[in-house]
Amino acid sequence: MAYDATKMKDFEIAEAAEANMPTPSEWQEKLGLQNDEIIPHGRICKLDFMKIMDRLKDRPDGKFIEVTAITPTPLGEGKTTTSMGLVEGLGKRGANVGSAIRQPSGGPTMNIKGTAAGGGNALAIPMTEFSLGLTGDMNDIMNAHNLAMVALTARMQHERNYDDEQLAQRNLKRLDVDPTNVEMGWVIDFCAQALRHINIGLGGKMDGYMMQSKFGIAVSSELMAILAVATDLKDLRERMGKIIVAYDKKGKAVTTADLEVDGAMTAWMVNTINPTLMSTVEYQPVLVHAGPFANIAIGQSSIVADRMALKMFDYHVTESGFGADIGFEKFWNVKCRLSGNIPNVSVLTATIRALKMHGGGPKVVAGRPLPEEYTKENVELVEKGCANLVHHIKTVKKAGINPVVCINGFHTDTKDEIAAVRRAAEAAGARCALSEHWLKGGDGALELADAVIDACNDTVDFKTLYPLEMPLRQRVDLIAREVYGADGVAWTPEAEAKAKRFEEDPAFRDFSTMMVKTHLSLTHDPVFKGVPKGWTLPIRDVLVYGGAKFLCPMAGTISLMPGTSSDPAYRRVDVDTETGKVQGLF
Repeated sequence: MAYDATKMKDFEIAEAAEANMPTPSEWQEKLGLQNDEIIPHGRICKLDFMKIMDRLKDRPDGKFIEVTAITPTPLGEGKTTTSMGLVEGLGKRGANVGSAIRQPSGGPTMNIKGTAAGGGNALAIPMTEFSLGLTGDMNDIMNAHNLAMVALTARMQHERNYDDEQLAQRNLKRLDVDPTNVEMGWVIDFCAQALRHINIGLGGKMDGYMMQSKFGIAVSSELMAILAVATDLKDLRERMGKIIVAYDKKGKAVTTADLEVDGAMTAWMVNTINPTLMSTVEYQPVLVHAGPFANIAIGQSSIVADRMALKMFDYHVTESGFGADIGFEKFWNVKCRLSGNIPNVSVLTATIRALKMHGGGPKVVAGRPLPEEYTKENVELVEKGCANLVHHIKTVKKAGINPVVCINGFHTDTKDEIAAVRRAAEAAGARCALSEHWLKGGDGALELADAVIDACNDTVDFKTLYPLEMPLRQRVDLIAREVYGADGVAWTPEAEAKAKRFEEDPAFRDFSTMMVKTHLSLTHDPVFKGVPKGWTLPIRDVLVYGGAKFLCPMAGTISLMPGTSSDPAYRRVDVDTETGKVQGLF
């Protein structure tokens, strides 16, 4: 039975559903797990990845379903809600189904975005644990990351205070770190703009090394990116020693292995290799693992979670961050290449209100009432906005996949507006389904579930956009033209010099191309909606992540530390002192 989502807040629906949520021991029986494959954490649990994969290694993989979206508005278009609703719909059809989603960051949860647990009757539970630290992965990542900075700053202090002979007595060699060329900073899992630029080491010579430093939000850490792309613990360990922390005074990279801190960092991270098991409000299994930035990193639920879920379930639903130009492109050309897992179908989430915005509707600001153009019928705006939908359909089809368009329904949508989207999607060669999972849960997602089951029987001629042998600048040009719709790429001299250096160095030839740009437009400029024409993608820099093995061409400026708004969510979060229950999460 669905809850009344029109009257109940998300945390109230979650609280009601959690009363009958399976316990770890009940999940063990329900999923056919062994005693030592469950790692209890209160009323939820982790699953032992290595043990489960060893036991199920010969089992055929289930159907692999990816969820992406059109170019989002600032309000988001409900990919997680759609993922949860699809799982519930497939569950209603009797399928053995599960999913994988990313762990939310405390920054957006306590700011304006909310918990990223879905919404209404398409919600992941328990919502409080999901929103407030879960089973400790975020804390472990922060500790491991900050340990690298502890190692660096301590080493810089010792090298300043001791001569080479004294260093040798301590079994240390001089790394000669350039204090003006330190790559890493510190991380904290909040939106703390006051920490973007800081000075450290103030005081005497025993108080560290005085220099400029910085903080990023925890999910922007390279360690989070590594957790998302590592295929197993051995792969994670190997990547951990290749993280570039700084450069020496000759420009040579100083890594975590050089600082001899990579083993200890892995020790902090070993708990994180195991996904956390949660639930939909209709009690289908949801794996939560990793939560990397979708701008500078891969923006996907982890390869580890997908690998395990494909063995455990007949249908597995995974989610990509942002629109198909970012999330699906990285899923297609990076994640699938690294994992070897080929999707059967991609679900392209769209809302009527977002299509209206892409059709020329007024600006939407999160936290403010929607202009009436988005709450009253306007078929013309919808039809114009469908150009953005069709663009993304074409992108998915370039991978050899036949997409399913999901119209994520709102009560303000009209029959004629919905019909306009169906016409555009079907004319572009995609299946299309209206889904009312937010309002009705699995019962509202049956049309979507049926379309996805049908699409899973299609033959997939999967192909990546470019071969690994293709040089970096050619890759970027191809992505810009074929995925974004640009006329070409303009490199700054500094960025082009970096790109040439990476192309000439064999050590970087198998690095993934991880594009960096705004998610609010197909272009580099968030102002431009729809499908802009006659523009060029500017690349101003190329970041390198040695452990994750990413080269990140930067189109525009992306901050690794978001700011907290003037009306953040934490103003409404509290605890009932009689019951100890957290209230106000959304």
